[in-house]
Amino acid sequence: GITDGILRISVGLEAIDDIRADLERGFAAV
Repeated sequence: GITDGILRISVGLEAIDDIRADLERGFAAV
């Protein structure tokens, strides 16, 4: 499946810090 985080990265319109924070939250949830 495609998560919101993947969609946000593929669009690439967010600040890299925001994307990095999303990735860190995603990994922390695993």
